[in-house]
Amino acid sequence: MPTTSTRPRARRGRRGVVRQTSLRTHWLLLTVLVLTLATALLLQGYTRHMIGTAPDGADRPKASAGAVPPQIADGGPVIDAAAVRTAKPAAHTVALTFDDGPDPVWTPKILDVLKRAQVHATFFVVGTQVADNPDLTRRILAEGHQIGIHTFTHTDLAAASPWRRTLELREAQLALAGATGTTSSLLRPPYSSENSALTDPDWAALQDAAHAGYLTVLTTLDSEDWRRPGVEEIVANATPKGPDGQVLLMHDAGGDRAQTVTALERLLPKLKAAGFRVTTVGDAAALPATSHPAATPDRWQGRALLAALAGSDWALRVLGWLLWGAGAIGVVRAVALVVAARRHKKLRRKGWGPPVTDPVSVIVPAYNESAGIEAAVRSLLASDHPVEVIVVDDGSTDGTADLVESLNLPYVRVVRQANAGKPAALNNGLRHARAELVVMVDGDTVFEPDAVRHLVQPFADRRVGAVSGNAKVVNRGGLLGRWQHIEYVVGFNLDRRLFDLAECMPTVPGAVGAFRRSALLRIGGVAGETLAEDTDLTMALCRAGWRVVYEERAKAWTEAPASLSALWRQRYRWCYGTLQAMWKHRGALGQRGQAGKLGRRGLLYLLLFQVLMPLLGPVVDVFALYGLVFLDPVRVVGLWLVFQLLQTATAVYAFRLDRERLGPLWTLPLQQVVYRQLMYLVVIQSVCTALAGSRLRWQRMQRYGSLQVPPPAAGP
Repeated sequence: MPTTSTRPRARRGRRGVVRQTSLRTHWLLLTVLVLTLATALLLQGYTRHMIGTAPDGADRPKASAGAVPPQIADGGPVIDAAAVRTAKPAAHTVALTFDDGPDPVWTPKILDVLKRAQVHATFFVVGTQVADNPDLTRRILAEGHQIGIHTFTHTDLAAASPWRRTLELREAQLALAGATGTTSSLLRPPYSSENSALTDPDWAALQDAAHAGYLTVLTTLDSEDWRRPGVEEIVANATPKGPDGQVLLMHDAGGDRAQTVTALERLLPKLKAAGFRVTTVGDAAALPATSHPAATPDRWQGRALLAALAGSDWALRVLGWLLWGAGAIGVVRAVALVVAARRHKKLRRKGWGPPVTDPVSVIVPAYNESAGIEAAVRSLLASDHPVEVIVVDDGSTDGTADLVESLNLPYVRVVRQANAGKPAALNNGLRHARAELVVMVDGDTVFEPDAVRHLVQPFADRRVGAVSGNAKVVNRGGLLGRWQHIEYVVGFNLDRRLFDLAECMPTVPGAVGAFRRSALLRIGGVAGETLAEDTDLTMALCRAGWRVVYEERAKAWTEAPASLSALWRQRYRWCYGTLQAMWKHRGALGQRGQAGKLGRRGLLYLLLFQVLMPLLGPVVDVFALYGLVFLDPVRVVGLWLVFQLLQTATAVYAFRLDRERLGPLWTLPLQQVVYRQLMYLVVIQSVCTALAGSRLRWQRMQRYGSLQVPPPAAGP
């Protein structure tokens, strides 16, 4: 009798010992990628969705003005808050200013008008607009105009916290430095107006800006073009009523500025005819130089900021297209699964032909299965179809073989072998099998009395080489058990119905599957090159021209992992093994017949829905949080609810098909919180392991002994 041995820690492949290293780098890489994406979305959210959108002249909350010095409230519109002094334009001088730009549509038109009139103006630019239009910002300076800061996101500095005030001014300055290589000491706070309208919060903001080196420029004359009242009214509002110097407010962005452009064409000749000189703020108030070359660190930081903003814009566009595409594909898949399930149900009512009554050899590979092997064997003997049971003990150390032999059951044989792995045990069982029809079943699975009979009926069709049964979770208590139960019924079984109709079944599960022995021998038996020997075997049969079908009436009960760590180990092995099998059989993509159906239908389906879509999972979650914070949360929650309704409707239909109680479906929304993320991480881990060229060891699941023998069948 061969001696037992433990499982080897390293397997020998065709090129020698394969590495079995524990990967950690990919988790660091994943963390970096997720954090990078989160940072890009935060930057995108802050710059695109935290922008103040209220018009400059909108009513603001009333506040006290007791802290505003009288010389400021009654002084000129150019304010040095640090020295508490002001300046104003000279008489018969209009400092022409534009806010909120640069805008790619309206700013060039305004610049053209100013160029024809040979007039210079001051443009108070928003940092995000500068980042979007750096060339236009450079054109403003190149044509002799002056630039001031209008914050980074057009935020109300009076209502902002001190840290955000600093951030708004600093980022706006960096954007200007990155785009033009210069900085500006002029600031116009958004939503500001005349000196007399200053409040205590406004004055605090102006003082903070002064400590950062800014002169604040308010207005004395508002064209009110932001209201778009008509060209004539804009011209009237912008015309001084006396000889005093003015700071005129107009806008080159923030909406449709066609009225502003037309009004400006009429206003400039009118002001010139009235004896007014139109110029920049610096020239009108005789200010020292307000523009300076940016320091080298600021220029580089500014360029980095512009690159980051451009990158986040690009990433969000790509991400948006990916998510819309994934959503559309997900909806199409759900519809296809339901339609395929309905058609499959109708086709299976027709039957396969004359009843198949041939005896069946059942092979049970067993490695340390003492907890459930008795229930598994007795359930097979309780079948209403003639069977022989071959238990292949794969070097168990817990007395599995002795236990089966001590039962002294008829039609049960025990074959012992040194530990060599499940594929070797199955091949050993094939050599001892007497019947042409072979059922392979895991040692942690029990069959219902009619399972074997239903499982072999499709072999009435000579084209059928293998049949997948319907595996059920027996330990479905608790959240984890319910989630796996839902996955088996909704995920696995609906997919199998679709695969059956498309004739591209990629996997006959090891828990419940039947095969033609001659077909298995023709392809060389069960290969041990992958960790998903059931998937590898099924794909090999398809490529050999055999059809693989699904028989939902053949039910078997199997133990599912009862802890997250055990579930991780099982799914990690499944996913990694499936990737191995897909790579091994990639040649099916270019073949014809049954092999081509597997390649162009089955493999592409697995690649899309079991590899690529799960890889987007963390991205979807990060984007959902982004939507809740920066977008319309009602819309985001609404989309999530629509997705949940679609998923629930599909699940209800799948449960009805399998005649399952709907009770466990109440946990479906909770499944998105833990279980879905765990499955995504399993796929990421598997893909990284495969790309790194590492070999995963066999991950054996712990047995819990929760299986019970079903009642014996009436009849044969």
